[in-house]
Amino acid sequence: MKKILIIEDNKIMRENTAELLQLMGYDTEVAENGKEGIDKAKTFIPNLIICDIMMPELDGYSVLHLLRKEPETVSIPFIFLTAKTEKSDIRQGMNMGADDFLSKPFQDIDLLNAVEIRLKKQENLINKYDNKADDAQLFLKDNGKDLSIEYLSENYDGQHYKSKELLYREGEYGHYLYLINRGQVKTYMLNEDGKEFITAIYKPGDFFGYKPILEDRNYNDFAETILECQIYKIPKADFLSLIQKNKEVAGKFIKMMSKNLSNKEVELIQLAYSSVRKRIAYKLSEIITDSSDNFTNISRTDLANMVGTAKETLVRILTEFKEDKIIDTNGSKITLIDPKKLNELLKIW
Repeated sequence: MKKILIIEDNKIMRENTAELLQLMGYDTEVAENGKEGIDKAKTFIPNLIICDIMMPELDGYSVLHLLRKEPETVSIPFIFLTAKTEKSDIRQGMNMGADDFLSKPFQDIDLLNAVEIRLKKQENLINKYDNKADDAQLFLKDNGKDLSIEYLSENYDGQHYKSKELLYREGEYGHYLYLINRGQVKTYMLNEDGKEFITAIYKPGDFFGYKPILEDRNYNDFAETILECQIYKIPKADFLSLIQKNKEVAGKFIKMMSKNLSNKEVELIQLAYSSVRKRIAYKLSEIITDSSDNFTNISRTDLANMVGTAKETLVRILTEFKEDKIIDTNGSKITLIDPKKLNELLKIW
């Protein structure tokens, strides 16, 4: 059941709107002012918000502004209810990321149509991109033709890089968003002794390099190709222009960053409490199951650095996995042949 939050200080309007939407099968929650509306949006997490503009505590513009700053509410469709009809007021709301306006008084059918259209649009967006952050070409094509794959191929060179070629160094300023069209890239940090700690492995369709741009800072790691690559380098100004004018794009990148943070938390727990065998199983699951071909070409040294163990220990455990028919190996290539057995290893904490 779709959830709708109604933020409206007029009691009669609030109750009538809620009753209408409930009759149409929606789960509704109400708030009588902007401050209460923000609190309920964060706990109720609606699929859509209907909000009056002129309210006590916080007006509708302030509510929208504050909710667009939070990762959990940034992409929720937002419909303004207003007695104002000035174009400047509508323009202000749309520039802030509002999805629609309804002028009071409105017909029931107008409200229901607006709600249905916005929910359908959001559902289509979720169906397309949920768990498909890697489908970068489709993502860019749908969310801004000035950065579509067609535009990139016409206006930017898909630059080719050899294996083990540096893309950027720690301390350099972030000028580009990177999009991998072919190949694999690793990012890593160096300790005082020059030993690598690999922070991520990126494959075709992945974005990387966006955090330094969004945080306006220098790189705190290195990026190096693992295999031969073709990579699009999207200038910082183009990327920032896209996320500033398109809230879906901004929301998607916030969610990608949040997902990365969640993955890092899991990795820290793995490093603190899991056996080496389990850490290797977890990392193989993370890298290989993300691939449609069920294999990876990561070097033994890189994989050992990622799980925090010696290369000799890694090789021994990979040999055990091979003998147990969980994986197969051929040079640097590791192929997963029994995902069920690998998952069984991960269930034992």
